[in-house]
Amino acid sequence: MVNAEDMSRFKLGLTLEPLDAPIRAAIALAGKFGVAGVEANAVGDLAPERLGETGRRELRNLLRSHNLELAALGCPLRRGLDAREYQSERVEYVRQIMQLAFDLGPRRVVVPLPQVPTEPENPRAVTLREVLRDLAGFGDRIGTQLVLEVGLDTGEAVREYLSRFDCGSLAVTYDPANFLLNGHDPLTNLGALAGRIGHVHARDGRIATVSGGAREVAVGAGDVEWMVLFATLESIDYRGYIVVDRKTGEDRAADVRKGIAFLRRFVAGV
Repeated sequence: MVNAEDMSRFKLGLTLEPLDAPIRAAIALAGKFGVAGVEANAVGDLAPERLGETGRRELRNLLRSHNLELAALGCPLRRGLDAREYQSERVEYVRQIMQLAFDLGPRRVVVPLPQVPTEPENPRAVTLREVLRDLAGFGDRIGTQLVLEVGLDTGEAVREYLSRFDCGSLAVTYDPANFLLNGHDPLTNLGALAGRIGHVHARDGRIATVSGGAREVAVGAGDVEWMVLFATLESIDYRGYIVVDRKTGEDRAADVRKGIAFLRRFVAGV
């Protein structure tokens, strides 16, 4: 059982994208949801090249005015980190977002991890290894963590793969729905990633009883065992954000609000 003292280690947040509003309006709305922080993709008005020193200062002030902090920056990619095409440009793009994350405070950048390579000398495997070593070295130098979104592979496979990199800035973003939707047990794979988790997304999924497939649903309406999940996060000593997200649905903002209300029972003081 997770008690109130243990739960104080977690902070509740949300991603801004489901709110479907300009950045200022989205931050104001998030402030009304009563969370501690927000995660936003570094695109549009938040793209590094469009957010100069003055803009970065204004964004920090805007967040403070709504009693929020930036939990992480998202780094969406058109092609994966294992794609050879435009590799140098992609690395530079991620580097710029890592620097932005340092300047804005969270020092945490969420990037999708492609499927873990099974053949070490495959061209995509070589590319992914080169890119992660480059970005990890950059992260170590500036003090920004790359928290890789996982779920395509088992937690054991991800853990073993990341153990090959001698750095401190590579971690994972754990999302139970990512595992569920890819046919993996969320709780088993959470335990396998102990010591590697730098960020947590809260999404839910439901497995169809007939087809066996799974689909995303609002947090609290699916098959994720949240009480056990939070107890496991406590047992592996995770301290950080639980960020509610919603990728699909007719009213994602309403689902995020419901998810926050549902998770408050597990997160003390928020």
